[in-house]
Amino acid sequence: MQSIKQLVVHATNTDANLIFLYFYKYMAKRKSGTSKATKSAYLKPLPAKGWAIIAGIFIFIAAVVWWKDSNDENQWEFISKFGIKVPLKYAIHGIDVSHHNAKINWDKLKKSRTEKVGVDFVYIKATEGATHLDRQFQRNWTEAKRVGMKRGAYHFYNPRVMSDRQVENFIGQVRLEPGDLPPVLDLETDARKPNEIIVKGVRNWLVLIEKHYGVKPIIYVNAHFYKKYIAGNFDDYPLWLAGYSRTDLNDLASDAQVLFWQHSEKGWADGIKGFVDYNVFLHEEGDWEDLGE
Repeated sequence: MQSIKQLVVHATNTDANLIFLYFYKYMAKRKSGTSKATKSAYLKPLPAKGWAIIAGIFIFIAAVVWWKDSNDENQWEFISKFGIKVPLKYAIHGIDVSHHNAKINWDKLKKSRTEKVGVDFVYIKATEGATHLDRQFQRNWTEAKRVGMKRGAYHFYNPRVMSDRQVENFIGQVRLEPGDLPPVLDLETDARKPNEIIVKGVRNWLVLIEKHYGVKPIIYVNAHFYKKYIAGNFDDYPLWLAGYSRTDLNDLASDAQVLFWQHSEKGWADGIKGFVDYNVFLHEEGDWEDLGE
């Protein structure tokens, strides 16, 4: 009995061609039949109920878009250069930086601007706790002044450390000049300390810093820490509030002196690698000119 290999070898060219031809015609016929059936099913008219569902979806989407536009008091608009939406109701926008942003190209950062918005100010991390100096502070502080960008310095508060020592650390590193923004106390951690200990330490830091620089410092907190430590204790101090998932601050600190709103931690800026925090000044341009004078 011949093997399959031998049969193939002894088959004539004509037989092979006929087999291929019949196979090709058979597959073409099947494909044609499938296409016609599919095309026929595809062209089947959509029932009235289906059209009603589609119309309902379009009406719902239009209503949502209209509602969002009519309630967009802060005029949010996506700025591709920054990679985020920005509240264009406000004129003054800025960022905050630290060593986490690595070595910044300040000339590029200064020019990071579109027709509608730019980077108008920068807050720079200076110190943390009693001994830590941000390793990029001196360079950032000097470069910001060189390129003519309005600058400010902030201290990351450590509740585990005596507030007097933290004041000394900040004062030893930060020399404010006319036009610089007020100092900022960054309160982001409680270190599991009692509320009264944190409030006492924060108050001492604020009082001593104001005495040294002659300007009332700003407190940076998120919504939770504002309600827990600041409200009712430091109502006479200006605030810088962090809130990334908000479209406004109307339900928070309505009677407080909120100067800045940190609305995003995922922005981009020319001259900075990776993400950077974006902030907005919530008052008029005239008030901005007076800030830090």
